[in-house]
Amino acid sequence: MNLSQKDKLYNWHPYTQHKTAADFPAIVKGKDALLWDENGKEYIDAIASWWVNPFGHSNKIIADAIYKQLTTLEHVLFGGFTHNRAVELSEKVLSILPSNQKKVFYSDNGSTAVEIAIKAALQFFYNKEERRTKIIAFEDAFHGDTFGAMAASGISFFTEAFQGSLLEVVRIPVPTQDNEQEVLIQLESLLYSKEFAAFIFEPLVLGAAGMVMYEASALDKLIEICKKHQVFTIADEVMTGFGKTGKTFACNYLSQKPDMMCLSKALTGGTIPMAITTFTQEIFDGFYSDDVNKALFHGHTFTANPTGCAAALASIELLCTEEIQQNIKQINQLHLQFQEKIKTHHKIKVTRVLGVIFALEIKTEGQESYYGGLRNKLYNFFIEKGIILRPVGNIVYILPPYIITKEQLQKVYGSIEKVLEIV
Repeated sequence: MNLSQKDKLYNWHPYTQHKTAADFPAIVKGKDALLWDENGKEYIDAIASWWVNPFGHSNKIIADAIYKQLTTLEHVLFGGFTHNRAVELSEKVLSILPSNQKKVFYSDNGSTAVEIAIKAALQFFYNKEERRTKIIAFEDAFHGDTFGAMAASGISFFTEAFQGSLLEVVRIPVPTQDNEQEVLIQLESLLYSKEFAAFIFEPLVLGAAGMVMYEASALDKLIEICKKHQVFTIADEVMTGFGKTGKTFACNYLSQKPDMMCLSKALTGGTIPMAITTFTQEIFDGFYSDDVNKALFHGHTFTANPTGCAAALASIELLCTEEIQQNIKQINQLHLQFQEKIKTHHKIKVTRVLGVIFALEIKTEGQESYYGGLRNKLYNFFIEKGIILRPVGNIVYILPPYIITKEQLQKVYGSIEKVLEIV
């Protein structure tokens, strides 16, 4: 019995209907942009293992930082203690974030980072004895699978089993050239009720919705309206952070600054689960009190794990190198060249590029379901060709590690051109 067969005996995988799922490739080795399964088959990891691995698999710089930390201090509780790695990482993260971010709260994954931001927004007003119990989010947003993050997510099949058990969220459309004014008016009219604690958004790109993109100028206007009504803004940069959009953070394209930011995924270079939620001084001060009940009661055992902090410090150091910054620009240029080549293909509805993100939408007869037949046909085609891409319905996207070679990226482009011949 091979690894894939043993896996089916024991493991329950995310986002998987196991009754209809085939055996999964069992990955045994990774290096740079490549992975190998138990049979020796090679795969190009064209989505950086769900957007977490920008510097490649088995990165020696990050691995050495982890090893060194493990032989010094692998973990210490963060409740009642601190340590040098957490202090260094907080100082480093705040130095590269928008200047209004002043406090760092550590957790373990993107959903939890969002959960903490939502809880902080709600409790801030509770501490002031002001009742604000609702939040605003974009239609088709995805912010995670814990209850607060799930409530803020608008993709229905992720949440429909839990309707009636979730925080109340009002959704507004993603702003486009056609609807921007209507969206701004809708947001303003909602906020006059003073029922809302926060507006949460994925800045510039809605990842799980299919890499849906919108303009920074529109988001600036939405944030301005929230500031006018004293409603907090939460930038969920779990996917977009650490270079994906061409800048270190998508919020770097904005003139307005969010009140809170959520970071994870690429934070540790795809090695150790870790997340960060950052806050303005105003929000922190809303919990700073002689009354212990006004503290933010959230945490977990591995908060600010020193080994994760060491990995994150190495990852950020890599991101800031000239080599990686040039790689990001090169990937963007290659994406733009491929876009020019393919955008007029008769089977393509639209293409989108921002930073290292490329997406195309395939024309279909009707609404294509998220995990429907077309998506599965596309996914299986790419896997057969040794390329890891995870289409979203009829949308194929590339979000590669920054160290992918030009030749590897051209192979990914070629596989997309070939799949268009069979769909």
